[in-house]
Formats: sequence, structure tokens, C-alpha cells
Amino acid sequence: MSAMADMRSLPVPDGLEGERVDSALARLFGLSRARAADVITAGDVLLDGRTVAKSDRVHAGAWLEVTLPPPPSAPVAVPEPVPGMRILYEDDDIVVVDKPIGVAAHPTTGWTGPTVIGGLLGTGHTVATSGAAERQGIVHRLDANTTGAMVVAKSEVAYSRLKSAFKERRIDKRYHALVQGHPDPFRGTVDAPIDRHPTAGGKFAVVAGGKPSVTHYDTIEAFRAATLLDIDLETGRTHQIRVHMAAIRHPCVGDLMYGADPTLAARLGATRQWLHAVRLGFEHPTQGHWVEFESPYPGELAAALEIVRAES
Repeated sequence: MSAMADMRSLPVPDGLEGERVDSALARLFGLSRARAADVITAGDVLLDGRTVAKSDRVHAGAWLEVTLPPPPSAPVAVPEPVPGMRILYEDDDIVVVDKPIGVAAHPTTGWTGPTVIGGLLGTGHTVATSGAAERQGIVHRLDANTTGAMVVAKSEVAYSRLKSAFKERRIDKRYHALVQGHPDPFRGTVDAPIDRHPTAGGKFAVVAGGKPSVTHYDTIEAFRAATLLDIDLETGRTHQIRVHMAAIRHPCVGDLMYGADPTLAARLGATRQWLHAVRLGFEHPTQGHWVEFESPYPGELAAALEIVRAES
């Protein structure tokens, strides 16, 4: 084990009686469930002197010992232009981009593709230095394969105020999604907690005890095989729209990760989820007036929509 490893030990408190070892580790040491599982698998967790499996149960008073490896170093944004990323608006405090497909908001462990931050830095734009090193200026995110309007803070005051606005739900985030079938009712709300999928890495799911998550949807246009929805997010969880649409059995067209029909996706030429951040509105963080920005459908989404419309 590295000399930088963090060795900790303590008795299991009464409140964790009967808890799974991975859950107990997460709660006691502030780990993610995934990292707790990795530490257990590595044999770096002892319960009363013996190694454990992540599904083992702890008992009050038992002595829990864990050796934590040093956290991985934060990935760094590579400053390089991102083909297809347009600037919708820019001033001294904010820059609003039209994010293309295959671009993450910021670098993360395991992501080797282009990022919004890298694209801005690579074309001479400045971003706020607030926040974690790998996500400076980022106040909200879009999935790598979700396109559309996204705002990045350039000044420190803009970063602080936009973060507060997102937290307090004072941002109008509108998405359009082409989903399979026909949601019933045609206008509704999905209110279901979301957390990491209990078994499938990289996925999220509706999970009891997860983070409160609320999605409002309304039908724009119905077709024979699919429905175009306007979606208003009350919360902003990772994969929220994709998870909630799949939960009501109307996954986004092309979203094979969340159960979309591959035959329909192939027929429409959909190589990723049909989901687009079409509009973003908020009070300008320093000027005070309301601003709104719109992003047109990218070519492949527009083409798929025309095919499904022609078939109806």
C-alpha cells in the first residue's frame, strides 16, 4: 500500500446495526458506494480483524478498519478547439455555448474526449477559476451525447450567482425529447428519486431513498411510433430525463443504455439519445435582466424527426 494511504479504524455505531459493509463504509467515511466497493474488493477492509465481502453485514461495536488509497488526481482540461461548438452569446461575465454531440462539460476520470472547458480555453476564452480545478466555470452540465444550450461563468461573481440560481431553481431549462410510444397522460409529471444504478456501472435508476427528482413533460407532437415532448426540469440529476422517461416506459429514441428499441433507432438513423437542450433562460448574474438563449436541433436529430413525421 502507498505511503500516502489513509488508514482509519473505529467501532461500528449502534445506528448502523445490520447495515451492509459497503453502505456502512460510505456513511462512516464519506465514500461513494462505488469507491467503498473497490476498497472492499482490494481486501483493504477488516471487520474484527477479518476481511469482508461488500454484502456482509456489520454489527454494533464491531471494529471496522479500512485502508484508503489516495484519491486519484483530478483530470485536467486540455485546451483545444472543439469542432462544431458555437458561441451563442458572450460578455465579460458569461459565455453561452451550443454544445455538440460527443463533448463533455468538463474532464472526468476515464473521459478522453473533448470538453466544453477545453474548447473555450483552446479558443482564447476565459472562465471563472472558482470550483474544482477540473470544472472551473461550470455551473451546470449536459451529458456528453446531449446537445444544446449551456452557460459557463467567466467571472467569479457570475459563478457564485449562477450556482445559487441553479440550486434555488431560478433557471428555466427546457429540453425537447423524442420518446418511444405515447405517454399517457399526454401532459404530466414524473416525481421519482434517482441514484446510481445498484448493479450497472455508469447508469442511474429510480431508487428508493435516492435524490428527489422531478420532471415535467408536455406533448408537442405525436407520431405513429414516437412523441415529441417539451420537458421542464424542476431538479437537475445526472441522466434525469433519460431515467424518468425510461421509468414510465417511454425511453428517448436511440437511448440504448436505458432500453430504447434498437430497431426504431436504426430506422431513424439515431446513434444516441434524441434529447436536446433547446432553451436556457435566467436572470443575468450581473446585469439583472432576464436573458434567454435557444439552440436549434442539430442535423441528425432534425433528420430523425422528419423520418418519424413522414412515417405517420
